[in-house]
Amino acid sequence: MRWTLKPLKEVWLNIRLERVNTHKGVSVKTLLDSRAAGLFISKRLAEKQGFKLEKLDKPIKVKNVNGSDNKRGSITHEVEVNL
Repeated sequence: MRWTLKPLKEVWLNIRLERVNTHKGVSVKTLLDSRAAGLFISKRLAEKQGFKLEKLDKPIKVKNVNGSDNKRGSITHEVEVNL
């Protein structure tokens, strides 16, 4: 008999995002990406949940792992949340 361990290709976590001022929030399923350069939330989700979006002075260009431009474009806003 032979046993092998398959490495995980994805790690999903359930977390709670809360508005800083009211602590109202939402629980979401998130993808943990150890190679990501930061924490990201979709603009649509942030708007839907009432998080305050702040426009960046200069958009941040997003690149995929293979070096191509991300099809969803640049990051244009930031949001402050409690995790």
